Amino acid sequence: MAIAAVVGMGGVGKTELALQYALLQREFYSGGICWCGVKSGDVGLQVVQFARIHFELNPLTDLDLVAQVKYCWQRWREGNVLLVLDDVTIYKEIQPYLPPSSTRFKVLMTTRKHFGQIQKLSLDVLQPQAALELLRKLVGEERVDVETRNFASLAERLGHLPLGLELVGRYLARKEDLSVTEMLQRLEKKKLKERSLSQPEENMTAQRGVEAAFELSWDELNDTDKQLACLLSLFAAAPIPWELVESCLPDVDAEELEESRDDQLLNLHLLQRKAKGIYQLHPLLREFFQAKLEAPPFEENSGDVKQAFAKVIIAVAKDIPDNPTLKQITDVSPAIPHLAEVTNNLIQHVSDEDLIWAFGGNAQFYKGQGLYDKAEPWLKQCLEVTKKRLGEEHPDVATSLNNLALVYRHQGHYSKAELLYRKALELMRHLLGEEHPDVAASLNNLALLYKSQGRYTEAQPLYQQALELMRRLLGEEDPHVALSLNNLALLYSDQGRYSEAEELLLQALELRRHLLGEEHPDVALSLNNLAALYNSQGRYSEAEPLLLQALELRRRLLGEEHPDVAQSLNNLAELYRDQGRYSEAQPLHLQALQLMRRLLGEEHPHVATSLNNLAGLYSDQGRYSEAEPLHLQALQLRRRLLGEEHPDVANSLNSLAVLYRYQGRYSEAEPLYKQALELRRHLLGEEHPRVAFSLDNLASLYRSQGRYTEAEPLFLQALKISEQLLGIGHPFTITVRGNYAICLRRG
Repeated sequence: MAIAAVVGMGGVGKTELALQYALLQREFYSGGICWCGVKSGDVGLQVVQFARIHFELNPLTDLDLVAQVKYCWQRWREGNVLLVLDDVTIYKEIQPYLPPSSTRFKVLMTTRKHFGQIQKLSLDVLQPQAALELLRKLVGEERVDVETRNFASLAERLGHLPLGLELVGRYLARKEDLSVTEMLQRLEKKKLKERSLSQPEENMTAQRGVEAAFELSWDELNDTDKQLACLLSLFAAAPIPWELVESCLPDVDAEELEESRDDQLLNLHLLQRKAKGIYQLHPLLREFFQAKLEAPPFEENSGDVKQAFAKVIIAVAKDIPDNPTLKQITDVSPAIPHLAEVTNNLIQHVSDEDLIWAFGGNAQFYKGQGLYDKAEPWLKQCLEVTKKRLGEEHPDVATSLNNLALVYRHQGHYSKAELLYRKALELMRHLLGEEHPDVAASLNNLALLYKSQGRYTEAQPLYQQALELMRRLLGEEDPHVALSLNNLALLYSDQGRYSEAEELLLQALELRRHLLGEEHPDVALSLNNLAALYNSQGRYSEAEPLLLQALELRRRLLGEEHPDVAQSLNNLAELYRDQGRYSEAQPLHLQALQLMRRLLGEEHPHVATSLNNLAGLYSDQGRYSEAEPLHLQALQLRRRLLGEEHPDVANSLNSLAVLYRYQGRYSEAEPLYKQALELRRHLLGEEHPRVAFSLDNLASLYRSQGRYTEAEPLFLQALKISEQLLGIGHPFTITVRGNYAICLRRG
């Protein structure tokens, strides 16, 4: 005898498959096909009744039922025989009535359970394309083809469950004027109570609605199993790490929990195992269990269950660091959909002290990957909800303002960021006083914004205040102190105060290594910044190994798809370009630009920088026709995003002017050189390396035109600034000295 079982969750189509198989194989089973609905009555009685009607077998009535069934099997008509047992729940109850061991007898069961070593065919829900095809056959090809996307959404909403698809498909076929959009709205509003899911048509194989089909399995659970199912329904419609489930039930024995999971929920196909330690509910079962949580006897404790669940998920958010590594992102990724579920649907069960973490955890996850556009909406919601619940005068409101401003700064939305940073600083001072680390952090953030805008004179005192405050409140041995040292150093570097910058960068690097270890994104940042400083000073042999270390570390810690990796690629490319190693620089510049565009979008200052740098490389190679459109794009983008009064705009003006001079387009180059020089003097002061660069460039233009008397004083000014700030041995100083000598000889 061959026994096989078709297994799967309620509504997946087990009975339909068995029926279609039986119909298809009628000729093969010449000895008859006996169909027994296990829920319809005793299987033994059904077998005997079948034999009496079809084969005129009449077992003695004084025999017990098992003997009567045996009598029938022994005298059964010749030929292959198929016994179908539909919806078996307890194997022992049907076992006495099974046919004798003979190859001509086949038994096919449908069940929601696993029965030991019996051969089984496990049915899952339909694939999306198959689900759409089923709807097409039920509703009509023309109607589905007109609204393919909406019908695909409908299939997804139903979890691609055959019973749900058939019920709703037949309902839509009857309701020709009912749109799919309206159907989706009804399902969202009424869920499993929706009429279309609860009333099968008479000619359907299934005679139960979806909810009724699920009820059969629910009735087989004990209270512990039901409580677990209700808890699982609070998780998002996504894979669930089992360790999170265990954390939600710390007082329940782990083995007892495991038994409920494996012996009941998994065995009844009420839960799916997706991978080791990962499980998932079907979306319609999730709705079913959610409804049970809100009904007696669980409704009284549903609030406590939701609060405990939210607390566990928020704890995961609190562990996401400011600069997460790729491993940390990977480790926390499975919890993110569930954190989003808490934030979107259970926020009323989150305590006041955890409120900011619900939104902030989601934002931190995306911000840590450089996905600022995905972080922004979470932070907007955070600010709105925090204000509403905690009031305007609360430290968490100030933190929310600060966090949203941070993302705006990363996106290059400086005016939006400044407004929020100022509000945050004012609120923190008002609520916490001047002597507080959060105030120091707020000062640092506002200073960082000013530096990004080229407002160095406004940034410097804020950086210095922040550093002093951090040292006083937190001591020298703290990562926040290292951050302040690093930021002040970058400001000094932009101001051309290289010796002061180097000292602070070395301190920051040493402190970060000591506190965070070598394998940390902040260490990579320090290496990158120190290398950029050395490159600015022409110390190329010292800069290159640091840039390579930083790039390797960022790739390993953050993955390839991260803005910091793009920054490292760009900086290494610029180093190679400065050394004339153009063939090595070009692929790095192209990679950096592609990565910046993909991660940050076209409208971002970093994209403008990448465009400008690639254009500069093309210009150095004499590829002027390729360089010019990139320079123009960069200039236009910087003006639009940063305004006219910004050092990066001056850089673009100067770069475009250099290109025009190389091409002999002197009349176009001169006004750009003058604009760049005037802007740099205005923003950076007279004593700055970039002012020296502008002076040298304008002087070189005059020299090319034979205007030696105009060129000579500019070369002299450039040389003086360069020697004073960069030193006599700096490559740029040597270049200016050579240009000045040529001018003197020809003048």
